[in-house]
Amino acid sequence: MDTKYIDTFGGFMSTEMVVKGAFDLISDESKAGACLWISNKRGFEYWPTPAEEEKYRVRPKASRKKSADVLQVNVQIPRSFDKIVVHTLNHNFQSATRVVRAPLRLPLKPDHVLMKIIYAGVNASDVNFSSGRYFNGSSKDTASLLPFDAGFEAVGIIAAIGDSVKHLKVGTPAAIMTFGSYAEFTAAPSKNILPVARPDPEVVAMLTSGLTASIALEKAAQMDSRKTVLITAAAGGTGQFAVQLAKLAGNKVIATCGGKDKARLLKDLGVDRVIDYKAENIKTVLKDEFPKGVDIIYESVGGEMFDLCLIALATYGRLIVIGMISQYQGEDGWKPQNYTGLCEKILAKSQTVTGFFLVQYAHFWQEHLDKLMDLYTSRKLKVIVDPKTFLGVHSVADAVNYLHSGQSVGKVVVCMDPMYNNRLAKL
Repeated sequence: MDTKYIDTFGGFMSTEMVVKGAFDLISDESKAGACLWISNKRGFEYWPTPAEEEKYRVRPKASRKKSADVLQVNVQIPRSFDKIVVHTLNHNFQSATRVVRAPLRLPLKPDHVLMKIIYAGVNASDVNFSSGRYFNGSSKDTASLLPFDAGFEAVGIIAAIGDSVKHLKVGTPAAIMTFGSYAEFTAAPSKNILPVARPDPEVVAMLTSGLTASIALEKAAQMDSRKTVLITAAAGGTGQFAVQLAKLAGNKVIATCGGKDKARLLKDLGVDRVIDYKAENIKTVLKDEFPKGVDIIYESVGGEMFDLCLIALATYGRLIVIGMISQYQGEDGWKPQNYTGLCEKILAKSQTVTGFFLVQYAHFWQEHLDKLMDLYTSRKLKVIVDPKTFLGVHSVADAVNYLHSGQSVGKVVVCMDPMYNNRLAKL
């Protein structure tokens, strides 16, 4: 062999150098998919190089000057990320889902934004989504869509933007309410991005939970002042907002919950009459203490609770159905219930029973999110986040089970990136 030719490339490498390079490559997960060149002349050199990656990384074309709405955090964009997908239709979220590793494809579509998710919110309807109830058509049609991404809401940092996006910047804190929020990253049309002050757990609580309460009470319940308002499951994610908004509007508020700790929390939030169903009979309390009935009822439990609420509804009263959590996790799934004589009951007292589905009120989201944020920053509104910690994508199923256990208080939140969370806390 012509050693002069080999010398032009730096000569033979030692076995130790090759072994060191191999260990360097396999021990650094961020180098997955990269190629390592080893030579005596240039040492270790990875491909693609940072300069080459820059050609394919999406960057904002607008000025990168610091501004009040941009967090100066360096978002590292990986080649792949973890996310939750529904792989089989089942009301048991844990059985229906799995964590998968997905490639992060760049460049983005011109009108899209890539968001680094920091906190994702857990919702009772996660089990409805995993069983396919959010899709129109037969179960066979829904099954043909599998696998699909899970998660309704999240907050984080904008990591990259498409070429045509002018109103958003990399580093901007943002919220998103689209399917696929149980992930480390998500790409979405820029029109779906909701700018926020900070990507905090409290902001997650204001999304599905807070917006449902705010919009439902204003639009569906047509709430004004000096009314009697009943909130069921009031110590939960959305109930905590409903009781406070009803009080701020100048109403007398009744709230149901299960347990002394939850009852104490609701008293602290200003509720006039807390009914702990573990210690009192809800039907008896409503009949004895509110004989004229309740003007507005914000109902999320369903089943027997719905029956009690209908009986307690006053003349001209409005019963707003935002969910029926008691029916979500039955062995046979969600079966519609019959309410015998419903028409006759509401006709006799000119009552209204109204359904509320947040997705159909998307045009009000930003307006009401801004209102909630203003109330929170002015300390007129408290936001309760459940203290139980859930870290990483792999903890999502446990978080969903915890919410349905009845133990949670306030909003259940998953921190998708604990290391990133620690960085934000220092800002």
